[in-house]
Amino acid sequence: MNLQVCYADAYARRVQARVVSVDSAERPLVALDTTVFYPGGGGQPSDRGLLLRAVDGRTWTVQAARKSAGEILHELESGIEPPRVGDRLTVDLDWARRYALMRTHTALHALCGVVWRDYGALVTGGNMEPGAGRMDFEFERMSGDLVDAIEASVNEELARSRDVRVNVLPRDEAFAIPDLIRTKVNLLPDGIEEIRTIEIVGLDLQADGGTHVNNTREVGQIRVTGYESKGRINKRIRLVLVEPE
Repeated sequence: MNLQVCYADAYARRVQARVVSVDSAERPLVALDTTVFYPGGGGQPSDRGLLLRAVDGRTWTVQAARKSAGEILHELESGIEPPRVGDRLTVDLDWARRYALMRTHTALHALCGVVWRDYGALVTGGNMEPGAGRMDFEFERMSGDLVDAIEASVNEELARSRDVRVNVLPRDEAFAIPDLIRTKVNLLPDGIEEIRTIEIVGLDLQADGGTHVNNTREVGQIRVTGYESKGRINKRIRLVLVEPE
């Protein structure tokens, strides 16, 4: 298994690596011994970026990353000659995009924490892109006043500069934590022996595999841009990050 830096250090932008395998399909898939790319999952898209071979200055665009048999694979552009096994490369992710996703993902966890604390509503789905996201909750009714109150509470919590901590726990220890799984359906396979958790200290603690900022002050503020009904007891809240002027 390659060294997957994103899970331990979300702020790592670049790493030196060696090519360990290449699948020269229409879109070549490259496996490296080390990578900073996040392969996507839990509603968070995969990273994008570049591979650079210093000996001749050749670069390849990584359009996506994915996980296969425990390895993170890097999907390159179609119709190009990929790097060779054994090549030494610089792995450089699109940091602006990754950081926007980190801020967005943390904002969605703050939203989830507020909704669970104040209303006891479970999550039924979610998705994000850089700077914007949506989350679905088990609400029977939703109104503009309710959404305004949720937005205000989320922004209050983000402004408290709460630390965000990553931990990896044995499965039994993790599942002994009350309300660790906030989704309507437990999506964690039985065979996983260790559970990665994300904690917004004092607000939210969940099982999660994505990348996050270290403190909620990095998120800034959010604005709820809309809400809608997706079923009798399924309501969607959409948000964007408010960028400083």
